[in-house]
Amino acid sequence: MFSKFREKVDNALSKAGKEITEREISQKDLDKVLEDLKVSLIQADVALDVAELICEDLSDKLSGQEVKRTKVEETIKESFRYTVKDILAQETPDLVEKVKEDEGTTLVLFLGFNGSGKTSTLVKFANMLKKEGIEPVLAAGDTYRAASIEQLEKHGDKLGLKVVKHDYGSDAAAVIYDAVEHAKTEGKGAVLADTAGRSHSDANLMDELGKICRVNDPDHKVLVIDSLTGNDAVEQAKEFRETVGIDGVVLTKMDVNEKGGAALSVARSLDEPILYIGVGQEYDDLEKFDAEQISKRILSD
Repeated sequence: MFSKFREKVDNALSKAGKEITEREISQKDLDKVLEDLKVSLIQADVALDVAELICEDLSDKLSGQEVKRTKVEETIKESFRYTVKDILAQETPDLVEKVKEDEGTTLVLFLGFNGSGKTSTLVKFANMLKKEGIEPVLAAGDTYRAASIEQLEKHGDKLGLKVVKHDYGSDAAAVIYDAVEHAKTEGKGAVLADTAGRSHSDANLMDELGKICRVNDPDHKVLVIDSLTGNDAVEQAKEFRETVGIDGVVLTKMDVNEKGGAALSVARSLDEPILYIGVGQEYDDLEKFDAEQISKRILSD
């Protein structure tokens, strides 16, 4: 995980350590090496504004600092570690605990672009809830993608959970409404609603998402982002935030992500927390976001 990120950044920081030869680190020296670092960060999928922020922070920390020649590289790398840890540091709410604390039936809506991993994330979260004694109802709100309903039903069967569905082409808002009503009747504590994958260029599907939220007023809106999309991750998040609002983010495919920049970009660019990361295909492969652990993986501490 994040091997290319570490390689690119380590090379840039090592180069910086070799090029700065004066005892006092000057701004002139920093300008050149930090420009190289910024390019390396962008190549590792860090958004431009976040890469610039990292470089500015390093400049503030290092400019004018007196360092022994043999300690320059170590000092630069240590400052970089602190900057990364500061960016990733966040309060991460426990969504499972929130569902347990909510009164009545809680509706959790899963949103995202095509192929982001919404359905697999939804069923992993359902598995989490079931282990905590909550058997959620699953709502097949993706009435567009071929085989999406069958896919959710297959997972429902494996987990022993009820799936509420309508025919393909049906009103997704109505499907989710019926799922909530069923859950209330059965005394179920949660409904997890799947939705069709959409993109900013598909106005009809984005409008439908707005309708889903108006009709059903979800308690929690979880945006699922494919971490391999790199710099686009932030733009995707902003698109959904502006359309319907979001309460938290899940980054998927982190187990096969060699760059890792999406985690830094999303953590810095959004006010909403990263709740979980997807690290595999099994039901248990959903981890609560841990800033310290992600920092260690990125920095190979």
